[in-house]
Amino acid sequence: MTQSKGIWRRVVIPAIVGGLAFWVTNFAISLTPIAAEYRAGLSISYFPMLLEALVGGLIIGFGVSFFLLRFFDKIPTKNPILKSLILSLIALIIATILLEVPSHLLTPISDPMHYFLIGLLFNILRILALGIVMGYLYKKLYEQT
Repeated sequence: MTQSKGIWRRVVIPAIVGGLAFWVTNFAISLTPIAAEYRAGLSISYFPMLLEALVGGLIIGFGVSFFLLRFFDKIPTKNPILKSLILSLIALIIATILLEVPSHLLTPISDPMHYFLIGLLFNILRILALGIVMGYLYKKLYEQT
């Protein structure tokens, strides 16, 4: 029980910082013309999208942070940034399969492949930022060098 409390304390800070990196990247992307086209094509409201990105980033951040700390020695590389990027890539694949594919196949939109690829690119950028920041923070907080 004490060990599980300890891991959750260590999970929180990288998860929040990673979630914020996800959100900041999302905010920067949202200012581009292609993001405006994407939102218009899928009828996505701007401010709810920002809130959803914050919540989604925190959820992904907590997942990546937990698995990074829990299975650190089992992830096949020595660099914490690469370990975090591997976990982030897994999160990207899961998010794509569970969220992006169904939303673009089930929503009646013109040119669903176009919007799927734009959404995938946005997710790659956001999750890449999350993974890099979390790995760097893990390296600074928990590695003895």
